[in-house]
Amino acid sequence: MPPVSLAAPLDLPCRGLGSVRIPASLHAILRIARPCFRRDAFTTFCLLVIGLITQTGRRTICGMLLGAGVAGQFAHDRFHRFFSTTAWEADQLGLAIARVIIDRLLPPDAPITVAVDDTVFRRWGRKVFAVFWTHDGSVPGPKKIARGNRWIIAGIVVHFPWCSRPWTLPVLLRLWQGKGTASPVTLAAELLGLLATAWPSRTVHGVGDAAYRGGALAELPASVTFTTRMACNGVFYAPKPPATGRRGRPREKGARLGAPSQIAAGASWNPTTVVRYGRRESVHISQTAGLWYGSFGKTAGRLILVRDQDSDKVYDLALFTTDQASTPEQIVARYASRWPLEVAHAQGKGPFGIGQARNRTPRAVERTVPFEFLAYSLVILWYALYGHHPEDVTDRRARSPWYTTKTEPSFEDILAKLRRTLIAARFIPDSPAQATPEQIRAVHLAWEAAAA
Repeated sequence: MPPVSLAAPLDLPCRGLGSVRIPASLHAILRIARPCFRRDAFTTFCLLVIGLITQTGRRTICGMLLGAGVAGQFAHDRFHRFFSTTAWEADQLGLAIARVIIDRLLPPDAPITVAVDDTVFRRWGRKVFAVFWTHDGSVPGPKKIARGNRWIIAGIVVHFPWCSRPWTLPVLLRLWQGKGTASPVTLAAELLGLLATAWPSRTVHGVGDAAYRGGALAELPASVTFTTRMACNGVFYAPKPPATGRRGRPREKGARLGAPSQIAAGASWNPTTVVRYGRRESVHISQTAGLWYGSFGKTAGRLILVRDQDSDKVYDLALFTTDQASTPEQIVARYASRWPLEVAHAQGKGPFGIGQARNRTPRAVERTVPFEFLAYSLVILWYALYGHHPEDVTDRRARSPWYTTKTEPSFEDILAKLRRTLIAARFIPDSPAQATPEQIRAVHLAWEAAAA
C-alpha cells in the first residue's frame, strides 16, 4: 500500500469539548476557509467537511455529525443552524478556494477556463424553498423534466500531471428561483463576472453547452470570452460592414451566411489534430468570422466547424466563440473541457453524497449544496497538493485486479485515500512510542471500511 500522510496530526480545538485530531495536510486545506468564518463557525465548518468525507452512509447533516466522530459532544441543531442562520457567504468561500486553485494549480498569468452548467437535485414538499418542475438532462427517457432545486454551477478547469483528462473544481453556484426571476443564462454570466472582477488581470474563458447562449452572456466584460455549441438552425452573418456615410440607420450585421450546414457545404477545410476527452484525434476544421445575431447580437465572434476524419456528415460539431485570439484547435479543446463538470455532478451526487442533506428554509437551501460542492473541490485540492502518490493506481489495481486498464486515479480513489488518512490520524498515539497492536488493528479495520 502506498504511504499516506500520517505524520504530525494536528488537533482541531472545539471550545469546551477538547479537540478533534486531523492530518496536518487536511488542516492546511481547511485553513483556506478560515477568513470566511468566525471562530466557532469555522470549527463547525471543519467538522462538517470531515463528516462529509468520512461518512459512508447517508450524508444528512446528522450523518456528517456521525462521520466526524463527535456525535454526543455537540447538539445537532448547531450543525443545522450553520446553514440556516450562521453568518457566512458561499460566494466568499468559493472565491477563497478559487484563489488557491488559480495560484497553485494554474500557470502564472494563464487564462482561467471556467465551465458552466446546471443540474437538478430532486426535492418534494410544499414548504421546500425554490422547488419547481424544470429541465433535467439526467432523467432517463424522452421527458427530461424533474421537480427540485436547479443549480447553476461554475467550475475552474484544471489539468493535473497525473491525469490525461482535465478536472473541473466547482467554486461558485447560483440557485434558479423560477420563472420571472434571473434565467440560468443570466446567473451563469453573473458567476463569470464575479471571477473576472476578482482577477481583472487575467482572461476568463467561459464555456457551456448549447443551452447557454445569448442574453447576458453577450454583455460580458472585455476580459471574458464565451464558447458554446451553435444550434443547427442558428443563422450566421458576416461581420458588421463599415459605415457608408449615407443617411439612415447603419447596418448592424453583414450578409446572411446561413445555418452551419449551409456554411459547411462551401467551407474550406483544414486537416489538423485536436486533443479532447483525453484523446488526440485527427479532424478537419473550418472557421468563419461573423455574428450569431439571433443569440449574441452585435458581439463579434467566430463559427468553428469540426468534421471527424471518417465522417460522412456535412459537419459534426459547430461552435460559436467570442474569443478572437485562440486557435480553432484550442477552441475545440476548450469546449471538450466542459465535460468534466458533468462528471463532477455525477461524482458529487454519487460517491460524495451531495444533495442528501435536506433543508427547506431559503437560507439553508441556498447554502447547503454550495457547501457540499466546495467540499468536493477541497478533497481534490488536497489530493493535488498533498495526497498524490505514483503508486496509488498500482495499489488500487492490486486490490481490484479486474481493473486491467486502469492507469489514473478516480475520484473514488481520492476519497478513499483521504478517508484512510483521516482515520489513521485519529489512532496515532500521543507519544512517539510504538503503536499498540490494538491501535494498528483499529487502523487496518478503519482503512478497509473507508475503501469499501
